[in-house]
Amino acid sequence: MMDLLLTYDVDTTSPEGAKRLRRVAKLCEGYGLRVQKSVFEIVADDAELLRLLARIDSTIDTERDSIRIYRLPHNGLADVQTLGIARVQSHRDDLVL
Repeated sequence: MMDLLLTYDVDTTSPEGAKRLRRVAKLCEGYGLRVQKSVFEIVADDAELLRLLARIDSTIDTERDSIRIYRLPHNGLADVQTLGIARVQSHRDDLVL
């Protein structure tokens, strides 16, 4: 498993862009935790990352939108400093619904 930080900037100057923005956000919500409006912390294996990349690539406009994925050091998401209302969230604990 790898720790990832995914950020995106989707051009929303058109109705189509606003739809892409919602689709990208929804995709990312299925893979990680939203920590800011366009920033997700994700723990994934290689196969999950490839699936996510393929789905995002088929959603975005590569001439207008930008996606950045940073691979963090092992357990890098556990070593986060926050200020203000931001809170560190657990990525590897059991999820209780």
